[in-house]
Amino acid sequence: MEKVVLKANVRKTKTKSDKNRLRKSGEVPGVFYSKHDQPVSLSVPEKIINPLVFTSETHLISLQLEGEQEHDCILKDVQFDPVTDRILHFDLLGLTSGETFQLEVPIQFTGSPVGIKEGGVLQQFLHKLTVECLPKDIPQHLEINIQDLNLGHSIHVKDLSFENIKILNPADTAVVAVTHPKVEAEPVAAEAGTEGEAPAEPEVIGKGKADKEEEAEEEKQQK
Repeated sequence: MEKVVLKANVRKTKTKSDKNRLRKSGEVPGVFYSKHDQPVSLSVPEKIINPLVFTSETHLISLQLEGEQEHDCILKDVQFDPVTDRILHFDLLGLTSGETFQLEVPIQFTGSPVGIKEGGVLQQFLHKLTVECLPKDIPQHLEINIQDLNLGHSIHVKDLSFENIKILNPADTAVVAVTHPKVEAEPVAAEAGTEGEAPAEPEVIGKGKADKEEEAEEEKQQK
């Protein structure tokens, strides 16, 4: 994997107001940490960190701090503004040769599924996989061939394997599937009495006993 050089400034102060000042000036605050080093508060220009965050690739980073040796690391965590999606803070995890570590790696699909030609719809459930590996085995992305994926079939984590990489997601987690397209529900039949249908017959109510006696009395008087 190609290594990206990232030059950063060490932050002397760590207050909230200091972080806000940095952001207004176009800098993004962050932290570098590792098993064998003390955490270092730092900042980098927003235009430099953006390409490392908004990408579909994993990058191995060579962090350069003034007056210190370079540190191999990866982008471990990023916090975003919930409204603007601008980067508010980032964490860099230092790597040690020969020691495994965990990270998320983007997924890339290859091939055109057979099920798509049969009228199916491709559904992607995961965009990244959580893996464990050595620094030398970090992949930029994980390729999954979906060419033979038929209509109604899916690929789960248990169906995947990559050399020198251990997948940490649950084995029964669905990654991608070709599903049947949604069918629109049939229109509900109109209720009786609506336009275009004959009106319902009026209900016939039988005469009561008092009504019958009144009619008999009228007939008797007419006679």
